[in-house]
Amino acid sequence: MATDQGTLAADLAKIVGAEHVLGPRARAYRADSTETMGLTGRPDAVALPGTAEEVAAVVGWCYERGVAIVPRGGGTGFSGGATPLEGGVVLSLERLGRVRAFDPLLWRMEVEAGVTTRTVQRLARENGLFFPVDPGAAESSLIGGNVATNAGGPHCFKYGVMRAWISGLEVVLAPGELARIGGATRKDVAGYDLVGLLTGSEGTLGVVTAVWLKLMPAPAVSLPVCAFLPDAQAGQEAVERVLGSGVVPAAIEYLDSATLSAAGSTFPGRAADREGFLVIAEADGSEAEAAELADALGPGALRPDARELWRWRESVSLAVTAQKGGKLSDDIGVPVDRLAEAVDGTIEIGARHGLEACSWGHAGDANLHSTFLLTPGDAGELRRAEAAAEELFDLAIELGGTISGEHGLGWLKRDRLHKQWSPAAVAAHRAIKDALDPKGLFNPGKKTP
Repeated sequence: MATDQGTLAADLAKIVGAEHVLGPRARAYRADSTETMGLTGRPDAVALPGTAEEVAAVVGWCYERGVAIVPRGGGTGFSGGATPLEGGVVLSLERLGRVRAFDPLLWRMEVEAGVTTRTVQRLARENGLFFPVDPGAAESSLIGGNVATNAGGPHCFKYGVMRAWISGLEVVLAPGELARIGGATRKDVAGYDLVGLLTGSEGTLGVVTAVWLKLMPAPAVSLPVCAFLPDAQAGQEAVERVLGSGVVPAAIEYLDSATLSAAGSTFPGRAADREGFLVIAEADGSEAEAAELADALGPGALRPDARELWRWRESVSLAVTAQKGGKLSDDIGVPVDRLAEAVDGTIEIGARHGLEACSWGHAGDANLHSTFLLTPGDAGELRRAEAAAEELFDLAIELGGTISGEHGLGWLKRDRLHKQWSPAAVAAHRAIKDALDPKGLFNPGKKTP
């Protein structure tokens, strides 16, 4: 720290107001969704600015004095990206909650970083439009955090992840400059793709304060089709048949046998099989497309209610966590034709380390939420899970995949990029960080090697 605690709080209070400055004991800001793994930090202070200008002023104050800046959205991340493990000022954007502009006839919206994902989805839906990015915890995840992680979700199989739906950003860059990149224009190739660079940067290059979003007309229908298959190999073959059907599904999801044991009893329509492999494919164009997907999935395909199905799918993570109270869940990705190997490999790795394991996720992207169950407070289990995660990363890379499909690297995978990228690529990654954050104060220790 470059200044004492009293001076820090007093100076931040001059910028955002004393009622919007919290001290190191502010428990809600010490962790994100990795808290069940024991990952917690201790901020030197928490600042809750109410405008982009206040964000810029806080960043400027910190940058001048060498104080670390930890941007925070809704705290729903799974990589420790918003955890202040090295102190500093947690810069929480929850008060930046304005919808600055909404033009339904032009399919666009400008929102501040603290607007929830659900608010954007609701406003779009009420006006016959669609915002397809659908990460979990939409009621509490914030748009700024979606940008920071380049968020995805089930329906991004067809419609693309967060970057595809951003036409511009307002962002605070070092040493505290408020900049606008892009805007309402849908196409812009005037400079480098700074929007793409900042999207997914996990708060390590700057602080996003507002986003211009692209929308689209809402699909006419939502027609999910489900099938229970004997095992992961049969499930992969079903996914490949879906991809070869000629229909572009809105989503293709899967749950393995162990996940079904945790969450299957509440599957809508009928009690799910306790063993096996569930594949979900959704058509959002026509009944004929849904019929094609059902044919691809094979005999016994089910047609559950869409709303009930997706509500159940959102509950899967909680159901898995409830088995032992905690989990280490990684978001590896592999080529689609290696999905079964990754699913079975997750179970095998868990067994080698004496851990219960399971996986579920986005089958169309072969993006797995490979999970090792933990008893909170059991340091031995946590150490074994961390060792298992290292094997999991090696497996993903061996299969031609990635160590992170959608959650980001954050703190948990901060030193793992070299496993996947060449030395030259890692060096380029580091050079970008050094160029935009020369003092290394934006979310230090996260994302970059």
